[in-house]
Amino acid sequence: MPNIKYTISALLFFISFFTLAQNDYIYSSKTIPKNLTGKANAVVRYNEINVVIESKDELSIIEKRVVTVLNEKGVSAIGAYSGYDRYNKIKKIEAKVFNDNGEEIKKFKKKDFIDRSAVDGGTLYSDSRLLLMGYTPVSYPFTVEFLCEIESSNTAAIPTWRPINNYYVSVQKDSYNLIDNANLGLRYKEKNFDEYNITKKNTSHSLSYTLENSNSLLNEDLSPTYNSLFPQVLIAVENFSFYGVEGKAKNWLEFGEWINNALLEGRNEVMEETKEEILKLTDTYIDPLEKAKVVFKFVQENTRYISVQVGIGGVQPISALEVDELKYGDCKGLTNYTKSLLDVVGVTSYYTIVEAGRAIIDLEDDFASLEQGNHIILAIPTNDDMVWLDCTSQQHPFNFIGDFTDNRNVLVVKPNASKIVKTKVYIDSLNYQTTNANIKLEANGGFASKIIRKTSGLQYDNRFNLERKTNDEVIKFYKYHWSYINNLKILQYKFHNNKNDIEFTEYLDVKADSYASILDKNILFKPNFLNQNSFIPTRYRERKMPFEISRGYLDEDLFNIEIPEGYEIEALPDIVYIKSEFGEYKLELSSNDNLITYKRKLFIKKGQYSRTDYKSYRDFRKQISKGDNSKIVLKLIN
Repeated sequence: MPNIKYTISALLFFISFFTLAQNDYIYSSKTIPKNLTGKANAVVRYNEINVVIESKDELSIIEKRVVTVLNEKGVSAIGAYSGYDRYNKIKKIEAKVFNDNGEEIKKFKKKDFIDRSAVDGGTLYSDSRLLLMGYTPVSYPFTVEFLCEIESSNTAAIPTWRPINNYYVSVQKDSYNLIDNANLGLRYKEKNFDEYNITKKNTSHSLSYTLENSNSLLNEDLSPTYNSLFPQVLIAVENFSFYGVEGKAKNWLEFGEWINNALLEGRNEVMEETKEEILKLTDTYIDPLEKAKVVFKFVQENTRYISVQVGIGGVQPISALEVDELKYGDCKGLTNYTKSLLDVVGVTSYYTIVEAGRAIIDLEDDFASLEQGNHIILAIPTNDDMVWLDCTSQQHPFNFIGDFTDNRNVLVVKPNASKIVKTKVYIDSLNYQTTNANIKLEANGGFASKIIRKTSGLQYDNRFNLERKTNDEVIKFYKYHWSYINNLKILQYKFHNNKNDIEFTEYLDVKADSYASILDKNILFKPNFLNQNSFIPTRYRERKMPFEISRGYLDEDLFNIEIPEGYEIEALPDIVYIKSEFGEYKLELSSNDNLITYKRKLFIKKGQYSRTDYKSYRDFRKQISKGDNSKIVLKLIN
């Protein structure tokens, strides 16, 4: 017998669904309101997502989407695809393509969609797949109507409402509706609603949101992350089922208990011979951190990273015993394996959930959900801090996580005490690079130099991989890095990776046949041979967004420049000293006979700033660029 409640709910949704769709005007690009086409690559004419929760393990999602693509750059806004696996089944999927006048020119049924793996080649095995509409446009503009119906047994990861998905995409109308017929304890969090035309109608068992007439947003330089700018609603239920594993969580404390009890419990055994080996390796150490270093090195040398994404394997680690036997695992498996080995030697550590990536995205400290977090790392408590390990890396030093997981809220999973904490913050001045060079300038405009460059903090993260590159890759790196130096030749190089102090040193011998300009009998050159910074943020007539310097750094340079015999310095650039809320810049030159001493300091501070400060920051960068590109004239002595 049909579920009457579900039938009525679905019917009401479908009535809403097709009210607008029956109006053919949304299929013609000529009917788009003019205010939505300015600087837009695509316009979402209509998007509606309807979610019905019938029970703890019964969820349906119906989406209808109509997008007009105005040019080639707007194709990615179509969104005509859906993922599936054995727990998420696509009941219906279809698409239609319309020309500029709104006339249908192509139709896609389910059998016409491209079926492929939803993961990349780095995944060993996965049951996640994707149905994707494959359409090659013949002209612009055109419109795509997409319809998809999904049935899922997973109520732990309810789709977030994100009506604006990208820059340069306008939205005419986007709606999200949800009904919790199973009374599972609906929770939600709204973000970034200010300045958007959003209406809502919510109850204790339902949500309804609509955004209308949102103009496209420009991707301005240094804009903050999507998470802090665009409107969204995070959604979860207190009682849920995830791939057959039931759970209950209304906050991060309870969520951590579910992780511990449902996903980690009983998965920490390793082989007896491994226990004996790891105990022997750590036997001479008393300090827990020294023991942890040995364990971390053992994992790095004896395992490799391979992604595993089958069923609950997308969240649950494979057992430590399986990693021990196979010598591979993904972030979950390798972290759990490292934790299990640390248990063997008596060192406490915690499985930790993080949203990883160069963009800093926090877990919401007041809203727990499985939709947040894409990576697992390990936390080792010390007296007043945490040591952080990324167990997927075979190269990173102990207690160095770099810019992939730095400075963000993460969930540290502790028995009965899980909580949100912040990962390591790399202080601006500790992200340093020092460059010392002896440079001999030739009369023909070329130069030769011996260089010592040291990097630490997040700048170390940009350099230490050099020691594992081939000779051709190293040469290519330096030629790209110093692309402003013509005919650069790397004569010799050597690296030293100090993993204890987390400092990387480069020793280089280089030369270039042409660097300076020869004007009549004079030589014109930039004394900043090796660290010219020409970055100036884009100028906007009217900046729309705030801006962010996500990470700061400190560069210090000391160059001793020997000028050719028979030449004298006409004049040296003036001392430059600039101090602002964004950082500090200092340039100082002095000379003694045929030797010029060049000293430079550039300090950039991380911070969040209003759009009204953007011009001041741009002016600051212009002054830096001007200083770095200052020139010296050498005159031939008669």
